[in-house]
Amino acid sequence: MESTNYHSDIEYEIKPAGKLDLNFKELWQYKELFYFFTWRDIKVKYKQAYLGILWVVLQPLFMMMVFSFFFGKVLRVPSDGIPYPIFVYSGMMFWNIFSSGLSSSGDCLVSNANIIKKIYFPRLVIPISVIFVSVFDFIITFALFIGLILFLQIKIDYLKFIELFPLAFLITIVTTFGLGTLLSALNVKYRDFKYIIPFLIQATLFITPVIYPISVLPFPWIKYVLALNPLTGAIALSRAAIAGNVIDWNIIMISVVTSLLLLVAGLLVFKRTEAYFADLA
Repeated sequence: MESTNYHSDIEYEIKPAGKLDLNFKELWQYKELFYFFTWRDIKVKYKQAYLGILWVVLQPLFMMMVFSFFFGKVLRVPSDGIPYPIFVYSGMMFWNIFSSGLSSSGDCLVSNANIIKKIYFPRLVIPISVIFVSVFDFIITFALFIGLILFLQIKIDYLKFIELFPLAFLITIVTTFGLGTLLSALNVKYRDFKYIIPFLIQATLFITPVIYPISVLPFPWIKYVLALNPLTGAIALSRAAIAGNVIDWNIIMISVVTSLLLLVAGLLVFKRTEAYFADLA
């Protein structure tokens, strides 16, 4: 009896989804993995530190005191009618989300290369979880911020605070996630970005009104240039929520548009290179 050998000529090719097909249903199916990555990163971040999670409180308090002394007392930088410690802290909260989120997300795919190569899951889970570690820190620093406002007996319009502060937070998260996904994808292929990111973070501090108000800028048009940095709009909203100042909505709109452009750019680059992460990471 003549035997016949059969073999399949069918080849399977894994292709990335459409350019902006985020597949939220699939992301939700992997929510347990998202929780795992988030809590793992929180534990790793503070495991080796003697004071542990207390650093979330101590670091912004220390920086607030340093900035308050040099810029508030010595240089007497204006603070838009807000006590300078609260003024600088209200900017630092959002700056810390951005700086810590960006520094962690830049290398997140490379540092998780072993997991990426072994199992399938939506790769966006990794940068999302990294950003949520920064959100965890923000929740603690925000609680401290509320405590400072109550301790210093600063009178604020709570309705305005509730309206504006979430918008400031949203702008910051969108910006951090957009730029974080962009740099994390680029860093997989071009490892030079690992060294560019710290420089980018340091340089951004000087073009972000953390330690100074927009009102001190010498020319009116400069504030609109700074608004291309979305953190400018976020911090302007947070301070308006405290001081009740008039908001320049042109600045806010520029910051919102820029943050959305960064988000779209980050997702486009991430989805376009996603299929090659396992080979390059």
